[in-house]
Amino acid sequence: MRRITRDDAIRAIGRADETGIAEMIATGATADELAEARAWMANDEPMLNAGKPLAQGRVRQLVDILSELEAAEEDDRAT
Repeated sequence: MRRITRDDAIRAIGRADETGIAEMIATGATADELAEARAWMANDEPMLNAGKPLAQGRVRQLVDILSELEAAEEDDRAT
């Protein structure tokens, strides 16, 4: 399994946020886990309907990081 690279992180967050990139890489997550976290972020209902358990472990860490970055971006836009 291939670990997340800087390029993977930038594609996931859409911009070069050095802290977010470092946090994502530090999880030790794989590219597949990042893809799963992005799927949870996009819409959790189909994941739950498919019987997937709530995100756990590194996927949960990535969801948390992505959520924080999304919230910070929304705050920036509101200001």
